[in-house]
Amino acid sequence: MNLTIHQTYLPQDDPDAALAFYRDALGFEVRNDVGYDGMRWITVGPVGQPDTSVVLHPPAADPGITDEERRVISEMMAKGTYAGINLATEDLDGLFEKLQASDIEVVQEPTDQPYGVRDCAFRDPAGNMVRIQQVK
Repeated sequence: MNLTIHQTYLPQDDPDAALAFYRDALGFEVRNDVGYDGMRWITVGPVGQPDTSVVLHPPAADPGITDEERRVISEMMAKGTYAGINLATEDLDGLFEKLQASDIEVVQEPTDQPYGVRDCAFRDPAGNMVRIQQVK
């Protein structure tokens, strides 16, 4: 059996800011941009990897979510504790410099971690943690 990751979901509460981060800063390509009932779902992914996508979605679009759950989701997003993604690059320091120049919120500069990886961290415009690891 061959199992791959096809899509992952990250909440976004400002579609234009999400596009500026994922498309313009990270260099992902836009695969789909769908609006419905005042909301917007944007699918992006790394160039050259058409089978792997990130769906940027309205955080509480599910009609089964209560008002209290929506409030909690909003609070967690504001603190940066609701969602995250780990990415990888062959040039961590170069990418870090590019992203830092884009005035993106830096959480951690490139660091050699005690568990064996070198990585850095940013928050996207919705507060999601984006960690980027160095790969060889």
